[in-house]
Amino acid sequence: MTNAQPSTLPDWLRHQAQHRPHAIALRHKRLGAWRALSWQDVVTTVGQLAAGLAQQGFATGDVLLLVSHPREEALLLSLAAQWNGGVAIPLDPQLTDDALHSVLTHLVPRFVFAEDDSQIDRLLTHEGFRVIDANPRNLTPHPHSAVIDYRALSAHGAGGIASTAHPHDDAFAFVRFDTDGQLVEQRFPHATLVHEAQQLVATEKLNADDEAFAARAFAAASQARYLIASWVLSGFRLNFPESLATRDNDRRELAPTLVAGTRETYARVAQLVDDRLPGARSWRRRLINRAQRKQGAPLARALTWWLITRPLREVIGFSRTHAALVIGPPLDDKTAALFEALRVDVRAWPDAGDWRRVDPKRQTAAPQHYPADGASEQPAY
Repeated sequence: MTNAQPSTLPDWLRHQAQHRPHAIALRHKRLGAWRALSWQDVVTTVGQLAAGLAQQGFATGDVLLLVSHPREEALLLSLAAQWNGGVAIPLDPQLTDDALHSVLTHLVPRFVFAEDDSQIDRLLTHEGFRVIDANPRNLTPHPHSAVIDYRALSAHGAGGIASTAHPHDDAFAFVRFDTDGQLVEQRFPHATLVHEAQQLVATEKLNADDEAFAARAFAAASQARYLIASWVLSGFRLNFPESLATRDNDRRELAPTLVAGTRETYARVAQLVDDRLPGARSWRRRLINRAQRKQGAPLARALTWWLITRPLREVIGFSRTHAALVIGPPLDDKTAALFEALRVDVRAWPDAGDWRRVDPKRQTAAPQHYPADGASEQPAY
C-alpha cells in the first residue's frame, strides 16, 4: 500500500525532508554571506517554532501577522503557523500607521512578527497580541513583556508535534485597501495552493535542481502561489536577497533559473539594461535595437548574442533563467521587446483572486495584558 499524496504545505514539507533531508532548501544572504538550510533543517525548525507557538497558545484558526520584507524567519514562522492549523498573513511593512491599526483591529492576530525595532515600536502601541522579534543581529532581549524573541520561541519548542493542518484550512491570507479605502482580503486554502503549484511545476518544468529568487514584497499573494507552494512541492532551492537594495546584485550572483515578478519588476530590470548600453549612436545600441525589431543578418545576430546579449543577461542575473514569470498584468511592449531581444521568454501567470471586504463590525478580542515580572523571560532587542 502506498502513502497518500501530501495535501497540505506542512505535508509536502515533511515529504521533502523525508526524501531529500540533506539537500539545500533555503538560502538567505546576511551580512554579505549566504546562509543555507537543508530540508531537514527547515522541517526541524518549523516543528520547533510550531511547538513554541502552541505553548504560547496559538491554535487552529488563529492568525499570525507578518510585518516583514522577504526573509527566512518570516517564511519559517508562516509554515509553523500553518503546521498548527493557523493562517499566515504577510503585510507590507511600509503600511501607514492608520492602515496598520485598521488591519490589527479587523484581523485580530494572536501573534505579529516584526523584522526590526522600528516595527516593534509601532506594534507596541497596540494591545491584544504578542510580538515576535526577528532580532537578526542577536542583540540583547527586548524588555517589554509582550515581546518574544524568534530564537527563544524556537528553542522553547519541543518539536516533533503532529501537524493539524487540513486541505480545506486557510494557509495564507493577504490584505490591501481598495480605492475606497475599504480593507479587503484574499484567502488561499492548502488545497488551492497545492493545486496551483502542481500546475506551475508541470508547465514550467520545475524540479529540485532549480534556483528560485524571491525578491518581491513578501506581502504579495503571488509569493505564496507561485514561489512558496511550488518550492515545497518541487524541492528547488529558494533564495532570499539580503535586502531590496541588494536584490539586483544578489540575483546576478546567484543566476537563478526561476524568477517571478510583476511588470514593474521587469521594467526596472529593463532600465538596468538600458543604463548599461552606450549612447543611441553607438554600434552596441544599434545592434540591440535591431534585435528588438527582429532585424539583421545571421552574422549580425550572432555578433549581437556573443558581444551584447549574453553579457547583458549575465549582468542582470538572467544567464541561466528558463522560467521567467510575470505575475498579473503582462509586460508593456517596450519591456517585452527588450527581454525578447535578450532571449528571455517571459510568460504571464494570472494574479486574479477573490478579494472580499472585511466586515468592519467584526468584534475584536479583549486586549491581553502581560505581567511585568515576566519581562526578563521575553528575549528581543
